[in-house]
Amino acid sequence: MDNPRTVESASTHVMEKDVSQDASLVKDIKSLIKTGIINSNLITTFAGFWLALYYTGASIVNEWMTLVLTLLGTALVIAGGCILNNWYDRDIDPIMDRTKKRPTVTGTISLKAILLGGVITSAAGVLVLTLASWEAALWGVFGWFVYVVLYTMWSKRRYTLNTVVGSFSGAVPPLIGWAAIEPGLRMEAWILFLIMFLWQTPHFLALAMKKKDDYEKAGIPMLPVVKGFRMTKRQIVVYVACLLPLPLYLASLGGIFLAVAYVLSIGWLALAFTGFFMKDDKKWATWMFIYSLNYLTVLFLTMVLVTMPFPYV
Repeated sequence: MDNPRTVESASTHVMEKDVSQDASLVKDIKSLIKTGIINSNLITTFAGFWLALYYTGASIVNEWMTLVLTLLGTALVIAGGCILNNWYDRDIDPIMDRTKKRPTVTGTISLKAILLGGVITSAAGVLVLTLASWEAALWGVFGWFVYVVLYTMWSKRRYTLNTVVGSFSGAVPPLIGWAAIEPGLRMEAWILFLIMFLWQTPHFLALAMKKKDDYEKAGIPMLPVVKGFRMTKRQIVVYVACLLPLPLYLASLGGIFLAVAYVLSIGWLALAFTGFFMKDDKKWATWMFIYSLNYLTVLFLTMVLVTMPFPYV
């Protein structure tokens, strides 16, 4: 007869192995869809949706299903684009330390499955967005096309302006959210777009400075690789400075919003200028990267908070 303890130990080992495999699969999927990118973009999507309600006088009670469809569709479109980005970059990801553990490199998920998953997820996202509004779906398609085709497949490996090209796709989520409520898009919607567009270049240039060695090994012509850190710092200062006038166009959100916006913007600009005096460039780039994330989160959450509650709920 089998020893009960041996059988129990073997059963436990099998269960632990299954749990470990499940956890690894979840980790791989999260790596493919880039959950951090999805989460940050859903914040701006929600802000666009919420402000459209605020400016049009629509009710969240009547539009809650539209909100669910908008957020779900946006998340799927972004996830699909990120999956295809990983699939396309499978030849350079093994070279870079930060990407060499992706399933496209390790082989834990087949490339065919990844490609199919990217296509299906993208299509599902567009379909869900059409249920919110056709205009929201069209903006989703535009953002996906810029990210997958114009950025990933065309400009990323050819031009230092790849960051600017990619910024168009990253600036689309607020428009998706707004278009789900007000397809015509008023001026305030385009201000959200411009904020996101200008925010992304200093954000990603700071990241490019941090990961310069990786990009250089992979032959990706990021600005720090091609033009050096000093030129990159100048570009960062220019883009951050260009953000300064934009909150004025959202003055209707009130004094609290303007105060928060300008504290954030002036603080970021001051930090950007310190880069010309710091000796540790990568430490400064890390500070800039972290500040950019906090800038985006606080600014867009403030937009929501200062309009909550409003009399149309």
